[in-house]
Amino acid sequence: MNSFQSVPSVDFPDTELPFVDRRQGITGTSASNSSSERRQFGNSYHNLTEEGRVLAEAIDSYKLEHRRRYITTDELISVLKSLGYSR
Repeated sequence: MNSFQSVPSVDFPDTELPFVDRRQGITGTSASNSSSERRQFGNSYHNLTEEGRVLAEAIDSYKLEHRRRYITTDELISVLKSLGYSR
């Protein structure tokens, strides 16, 4: 015997609702192509020291270039080295 029960059908109105693609920005461009991508430090550059701002911008640039949302410790080290820091 089948343990599934039948579900009553649902009637939808005859009018079609417009499809809203939430991945699209206000201008209709894809979020991956727009400048409104999420940034780790994007909203708080003004609270950083000059060195902190440079590092934050370098990390964000790295993430954009490599299409990464988060970076690993090794990637962070490569960003730091690209800025001239050494141990």
